[in-house]
Amino acid sequence: MFRYVLKRILIFIPTLFVISLLTFVLSVNVPGDPVEQMLGGGINAAEMGQSSSRLASEKAYIEKRKELGLNLPVFYFSLSSVAEPDTLYRVYKKSHKENLDHLIQMYGNWSQIQAYYHATQNLENAVLELKTDSSNAEAKIGLRDQIFVLYNQSNSSRIQNSLNVISDVFKKTPSIANIYPQYEAVSLAYQDMTTQATTYKNYIPTFHFYGTKNQYHQWVTKFLVGDFGISYQDGRPVKDAVWQATGKTMMISILSIILTYLIAVPIGVWSAKNKNSTSDQIVTTALFILYSLPSFWVATLLITFFGGGDFFEWFPTYGLGNDYDSLLIKAHHLVLPLFCWTYAGLAFVSRQMRGAMINSLSQDYVRTSRAKGVSERMVLWKHAFKNSLLPIITLFASVFPMAISGSIVLEIIFSIPGMGKLAFDVLNARNYPMVYTVVMFSAVVTMLGYLVADICYALVDPRISYSNKKS
Repeated sequence: MFRYVLKRILIFIPTLFVISLLTFVLSVNVPGDPVEQMLGGGINAAEMGQSSSRLASEKAYIEKRKELGLNLPVFYFSLSSVAEPDTLYRVYKKSHKENLDHLIQMYGNWSQIQAYYHATQNLENAVLELKTDSSNAEAKIGLRDQIFVLYNQSNSSRIQNSLNVISDVFKKTPSIANIYPQYEAVSLAYQDMTTQATTYKNYIPTFHFYGTKNQYHQWVTKFLVGDFGISYQDGRPVKDAVWQATGKTMMISILSIILTYLIAVPIGVWSAKNKNSTSDQIVTTALFILYSLPSFWVATLLITFFGGGDFFEWFPTYGLGNDYDSLLIKAHHLVLPLFCWTYAGLAFVSRQMRGAMINSLSQDYVRTSRAKGVSERMVLWKHAFKNSLLPIITLFASVFPMAISGSIVLEIIFSIPGMGKLAFDVLNARNYPMVYTVVMFSAVVTMLGYLVADICYALVDPRISYSNKKS
């Protein structure tokens, strides 16, 4: 058994690696800029400001990128073309980097593309350094609009059109003629980029190795020690929010699991003993009616009838009480949500238990026990019940991830700050560090659930062995 458990744990390592890699790839490629989100659009707002405010905003942006580790290469290595440099990750603006990627694919000459990009930056800085007055205010706005196009546009006709518009601005505004050389540098760099294209370089592969100083290594090593990153919404550590939500969800889920099994298992055994009787059919029908009722509808009815809606105000319907509340007060808050968490599982688990027990009761060893005069109670609970637990254990394995993830609908209806509500809120806010932490937690707990199930199989049924010994 020990060797089997160790083998399964070792298998977890590559499985978790693949899951973490897929999760990380999603986090890198989702739309939007996490730094921009955390700074509340400060860098974009500064684009329209003066040079001093822009520099201050860019400094804050760069420092936040460094804090989040976004100034590093994405992975340990990269496979790309000769046309693409190994330092493109240093371009801190995501839209600029994406546009440079497009230009590389179109022209393949990085040195000329880099010169064009730097010339555009110099022109932007020169425009920002201009002292604004009545004679050039409109011209500055027009120049900044066209520079924005140059930064984010790879279409040659649109770039040329922007360059023409910039040229017209200089002709109409003599007071800004002192920065005309910067415009000429952009125009010449663009001509060099388009006329000296080396697109064949895009078809020559190359390999870049970055070592352990990369975003993935930083992310996964921090995750292993419990550092799940920083929330994009409020800047607090993700682990604080996740642990708080997990505690509330697991409390309800564990209580629901205990109640489900304590009620459903005896019902399943009783139904199997009284197979096809009138009482069996009544109980089975009642449970399936409960199972068919949507949880959000039942929750709404409970609030309406027992939570101070239109009838009785017997139970609170908001949250789980305060941390300093007594156990009795917390239990009072738990009544309605716990019922909604539990009722649907009763029919399913009891049905599985019933089918397994009926199969066990038809076996030869049960008939032999009865023929020997063993009491019906002993036949049911000592012989048949133990051998009917395998499907119940299988169901129990799937409960582990549910105990972590919670129920989005019920937690929102009852205003419970658990994992389900947290996942819904962070998805709406595109707070991806929290989203991917929930994904990784669910993956780990799912694998642990199946490992616990395999161990329970061997404990319940001695015929199941994971050793390599031949009989």
